[in-house]
Amino acid sequence: MLHIYNTLSRTKEPLKTAEPGKVSMYVCGMTVYDFCHLGHARMLVSFDVVQRWLRHSGYQVRYVRNITDIDDKIIRRAVDSGRKMSEVTSFYIDAMHADERALGVQTPDFEPRATAHVGDMLGIIKRLEDKGLAYQSEDGDVNYAVRDFPGYGKLSGKSLDDLRAGERVAVASAKRDPLDFVLWKAAKAGEPPESKWESPYGLGRPGWHIECSAMSRALLGQPLDIHGGGPDLKFPHHENEIAQSEGAFGGTLSKVWMHCGPLMVDADKMSKSLGNFRTIRATIAADPGLPDGQASYDVNPREAEMLRFFIVRNHYRSPQNYAPDNLFDAQSSLDRLYQTLQNVPAQQADIDWTHPAAQSFRAAMDDDFNTSGAVAALFELAGEANRDESGPASGLMRALGGILGLLQTDPASYLQSPSRYHGGAAAAASLPGERIQELIDLRAAAKKDRNFAEADRIRDELQAGGIELEDKAGGVTQWRRA
Repeated sequence: MLHIYNTLSRTKEPLKTAEPGKVSMYVCGMTVYDFCHLGHARMLVSFDVVQRWLRHSGYQVRYVRNITDIDDKIIRRAVDSGRKMSEVTSFYIDAMHADERALGVQTPDFEPRATAHVGDMLGIIKRLEDKGLAYQSEDGDVNYAVRDFPGYGKLSGKSLDDLRAGERVAVASAKRDPLDFVLWKAAKAGEPPESKWESPYGLGRPGWHIECSAMSRALLGQPLDIHGGGPDLKFPHHENEIAQSEGAFGGTLSKVWMHCGPLMVDADKMSKSLGNFRTIRATIAADPGLPDGQASYDVNPREAEMLRFFIVRNHYRSPQNYAPDNLFDAQSSLDRLYQTLQNVPAQQADIDWTHPAAQSFRAAMDDDFNTSGAVAALFELAGEANRDESGPASGLMRALGGILGLLQTDPASYLQSPSRYHGGAAAAASLPGERIQELIDLRAAAKKDRNFAEADRIRDELQAGGIELEDKAGGVTQWRRA
């Protein structure tokens, strides 16, 4: 049985869904005011693997990942650039989708935008007001009365005296309590017209937290089976979602809460606010000099799969360190799996779950989506395939890799693609495939003429350019970039 670590209970629990055989999963997505960085990639890939395994395990999954397209940062970007908010958000949504395609992140079943659910948000605010949990302050904002909700703090595990309002919520003197958070922001002079909606509280816009309470309920109802997001959302965002949804409707917002671990740079979490981030596109684009004004881009497929592998080979809850050396290591490790597939071509076959490595793979994934253990099973199969080329291990490795979104590229195409993240990359990238094949043909001709000195010289030239050759039976020579 699948067990998931529940942030709320702080234990691993067997998955027990509201409807047998069905899973409703809501994951907090991007605020679309800038390009996605590698920390965002970790969240996107981690929950993509979660929904893949749920579906492979036989569940009918309704997966919602929202888009925040109304936010102070979006307004600032629109004003500073002289563009409409909708132009800003459309551009960065397209850019986000380009990143997702590059990383093999499957499209969620629903991808709602906050601006399409403002009416739902106002409905929840009215219910909270009727229950005495919301009030309008003198500055026109509508705030949530945190101390009037008895369960506040149960997700973060902090007492009310320990908590703060959160970095996105400005503490205003008009609030009754500094812990209270905003549900509806009164419009301010100088803000663009498209950032304002009519409401019973006057012109304004929704606060950040209320949007997810509204969208999750509108699309999935309550309770959710799984609610997920990045590590920094546990407080205040998810804590506030619980207060809003359970305060307005009673019951439980979500049966299971999942949070992926942070991507660390030295001792700090990768984030825009610290300026220590690297974008997805800068890491995997075929052209590293990609202009900022371009949403879509050509991808280096070898580097893109390396980045997915870099994320997947770590458990989603563990802190993960980003450093160039870690990308080099991930590229080298993934290359070894593909070298096995090139040497021992995989036969298409159904997964044999009685195979010991397949059992290890399933056990790891059923243990809180332990992709680290699942990847270890792939390397077990690679070793078996190299020892017994006639066995089923190569095909099984490819099939199991597909569940993780890995190992689905033609091995020769993968290994012949350049990469910045392995040794000799600059030299290898400077040799186009046509020239490499020309030199291989010249080497074959030299060997046929028994001019072995010339054949060795050509091999050395290719090796100096970062190209490895492997002579196979029947006079066939395979090549790959080192």
